[in-house]
Amino acid sequence: MRGKKETLQNLLELKLKKNYNQTNMKLSVQNLTKTYKNGVKAIDNLSIEIGIGMFGLLGPNGAGKSSLMRTIATLQSPDSGSITFGDVNVLEDKMSLRKVLGYLPQSFGVYPKMSAEDLLDYFATLKGVAKKSDREKLVKEVLKITNLYDVRYKHVAGYSGGMKQRFGIAQLLLNNPKLIIVDEPTAGLDPAERHRFLNVLREVGTNCTVIFSTHIVEDVKELCNEMAILNGGKILKHTTPQEATAELQGKIWTKIIERDDLEANEKMFSILSSNYNQDNTLNIRVHAEEKPAEEFFEATPQLDDVYFIALKQDEPELA
Repeated sequence: MRGKKETLQNLLELKLKKNYNQTNMKLSVQNLTKTYKNGVKAIDNLSIEIGIGMFGLLGPNGAGKSSLMRTIATLQSPDSGSITFGDVNVLEDKMSLRKVLGYLPQSFGVYPKMSAEDLLDYFATLKGVAKKSDREKLVKEVLKITNLYDVRYKHVAGYSGGMKQRFGIAQLLLNNPKLIIVDEPTAGLDPAERHRFLNVLREVGTNCTVIFSTHIVEDVKELCNEMAILNGGKILKHTTPQEATAELQGKIWTKIIERDDLEANEKMFSILSSNYNQDNTLNIRVHAEEKPAEEFFEATPQLDDVYFIALKQDEPELA
């Protein structure tokens, strides 16, 4: 394990480009809006600041996460607002941002009939690594980090879904990025690949700003030191996983009910989630300032509770 960590650290220390001052690597998004031609407001006057480390952007499908990621990555323009990364005005100087950006979208493109090794060498050339020996060293490192070294001669087009996602991670690391954006990255990964991916991002996140967009609460809990919940193109909550769960201490309650009693309980209590037990009963979790009823027991708050409460509070009230 020690060897793998040192390999990643060696990669991060390759000074192929001039590094930004780490104290000047804050991403600032101010009053950003984006409405598509079909009338959908994907980003709604959104403002947020993100510093060095792992930042989790958590939200359901359709919340506006991908729209925000694409806008920050300069792949689409907003209707209004501003984005800066350090000294770079992103909307006015897109190329300066792209030089220090690593971006992994939900779907990582179409692959030509080239081996992983050759394709990474090509990408490294595009990213400005001119010296062949530097490219060879860099490509070898990222292939080992992503556990693709043994299949480096195989065409990427023939990779499985999980292997293609890991290849996307490899190309992302080629230019020693200062800002990394990963959009729903663990989708399609088996447990072992997911674990490897999260470990790589965790190490990288100590040296740069990493925005990790997902609808999987567990990923944020495992990985991120800071987080925001997004829905309807708006930030509902900006906090840390630890602070968010601490705020709910003494406010989460649980009890076991029969399946047929779920609808009646939903009318009486603010149910956040319900899970089946082996005897076909349900374990419900409820958010309340005080004990809702005698049969409830206090439960330890979880990040899932934070997420569901934020979404529930964002629901429009019925007239």
